[in-house]
Parts: sequence; structure tokens; C-alpha cells
Amino acid sequence: MNFRIGIGTDLHRLDSDSTKPLVIGGIQVSSAKGVIAHSDGDVLIHAIVDSLLGACALGDIGEIYPDSNPEFKDKKSEFFLLETVKKLKQQNYTVANIDCVIHLQEPKLKPYKAGIKENIARMLEIGENCVNIKAKTREKLDAVGAGNAIEAIVSVLVMQS
Repeated sequence: MNFRIGIGTDLHRLDSDSTKPLVIGGIQVSSAKGVIAHSDGDVLIHAIVDSLLGACALGDIGEIYPDSNPEFKDKKSEFFLLETVKKLKQQNYTVANIDCVIHLQEPKLKPYKAGIKENIARMLEIGENCVNIKAKTREKLDAVGAGNAIEAIVSVLVMQS
């Protein structure tokens, strides 16, 4: 078997004037601030897409799904992930496991983590025991710590059969 590792990151601004809700891993999170983004701004799914594309040497999310393309305006990020999973399948790759870190000062994500994990496992067509979701604050440091941004960092292992 051929194993490959990918890393993905994403960062979006948060604003109380945003008309877009805060969505993480396809799950809407109750928050006083919404996301500023071209698509639905799901940082976790964007980072996962980037990690998968990187693991298979297929470029990055900005190349494949550019925000300059009006087709992707306000698009749900699940679309990008499902399309990327198809690209992996075409190269006979599947996800072995994925480890995700979400940096967000507030709200606390503990009540949402199980739903996010279940949703990511479903989209990647893997068991929930192959998905790990961690939520961290930035201890009130930088834009994330000030509550003005959200960030996700993802590591993925894919295998080719």
C-alpha cells in the first residue's frame, strides 16, 4: 500500500454584521458572529479539502475551487469536499485517518464536536473512529483570540490500494 500525508489550513474573519452563520464541519454553530467568506466559509472543511489535495499532489483549494469563480459564491463547503473525495477515488486513494484542530475563542465547541465528527466521517466515507476533532482557544491572543477569526488545521493520512 502507498501511504501519503497531507496538511491543510484555513482562516476566516468573523464579524457580528455578517449575514452568514458560523458553520464548522457542515454543522451550524450558534454564535454572535458570522463568517466573512466567498462560499459558506466552513474553515474545517476547507482545511480538510486542502489536506486531501495536498496528500495526493493535486494542488490546493484555491486552484481547484477559486473564489474568483462565481459558481462557488455562497456554495456549501460540503460540495467541495465531496468533489475532492471523488478525485481521490479516481486515483484509488481513501482516507485512513484525519486529525483536525479548530482554533476559536468563542463559542465553546464541545456541544458540537460529536456532530462535526459524525458529519466529516460521513462525507469522507470512513468510520468515526478515524476522525479526531480538537477545539482550542488562542488564550485571547491574535485575531482568533480576540474573537475576530476562526482557523482550522488538519492532518490526513490517505492510502492507495
